[in-house]
Amino acid sequence: MGNLCGKQSTDPDPFSSPGRPVGSAPPPSSSTRAPVPSKISSPGRPLGGNGPSRSDTGDARQAAARAAEERAARANQPKGKLGRDLAKERQQTRTGTLQGISHDERRKRDVDGVAEARNWN
Repeated sequence: MGNLCGKQSTDPDPFSSPGRPVGSAPPPSSSTRAPVPSKISSPGRPLGGNGPSRSDTGDARQAAARAAEERAARANQPKGKLGRDLAKERQQTRTGTLQGISHDERRKRDVDGVAEARNWN
């Protein structure tokens, strides 16, 4: 079955030609390929030329660890009013959060009740 909406192929049917016998070589292809590179025995080099050599990785690791410790120390310091508020929220438990929400809802209901009573009269 073919594609109903597709174009008719302009290529001849691949099975219309007699083909070739089994065991014979395929016809030479018209595209040329690059030669396979020989085995490389030298170690790789970092890109960029004058970058750090492989022996300097210990210093880089120490510098990265030091920078991570500094970031962690700075993250623990509250930053102004918003930082203090955030620290308070983090210290609050689930029960405390739910109690705060419940308290706010009760206050809203009280205000709505007073407004309704005022409008009734």
